[in-house]
Amino acid sequence: MITRCEWAGIDPLYVAYHDQEWGVPVYDDRLLFEFLVLEGMQAGLSWATILRKRENFRRAFDGFDPLKVAAYGEEKVAALLADSGIVRNRLKVRAAIENARAFLEVQREFGSITEYIWRFVGGKPIVNAWRSVQEIPAQSAEAVEMSKDLIRRGFRFVGPTICYAHMQATGMVNDHVVSCFRYAELLNR
Repeated sequence: MITRCEWAGIDPLYVAYHDQEWGVPVYDDRLLFEFLVLEGMQAGLSWATILRKRENFRRAFDGFDPLKVAAYGEEKVAALLADSGIVRNRLKVRAAIENARAFLEVQREFGSITEYIWRFVGGKPIVNAWRSVQEIPAQSAEAVEMSKDLIRRGFRFVGPTICYAHMQATGMVNDHVVSCFRYAELLNR
């Protein structure tokens, strides 16, 4: 029997996300942007809600192409707010567009978001050794630092808890519990 982090539960969507994506280091700018938008959309909601709507988000946000999202005007905002397949929160939709614009500025400054974002963890994943999910914090010093810098650069919906969730999702930290089969698999990534 395979041992997983208990949060993965039995929902096939959650299990697949846990087994294939969560905690895998991401070095692709577009995928980092996707996770940044999705984490912001998740604020106040369950991650399951976001996962169920993920394909709708990809469609609605042009595959999370930051160049396209940064160019959205009021007509596109209205279309997004009318799209029942995504989270229709005006502040979150506008934040996604503003974040795309800030994202492009960071890309210009650092050459890539990958170069920028991974510097908060020294360029390699932080490996924790949690024995239970109850030990896993909601944020870290690195997430607080990342949040402050992102906000300073014009990003929104990037508080320390969202930043830490982003770090977990994109493998900047390995927060699988040590008994989880993915913990060991991700140690040398």
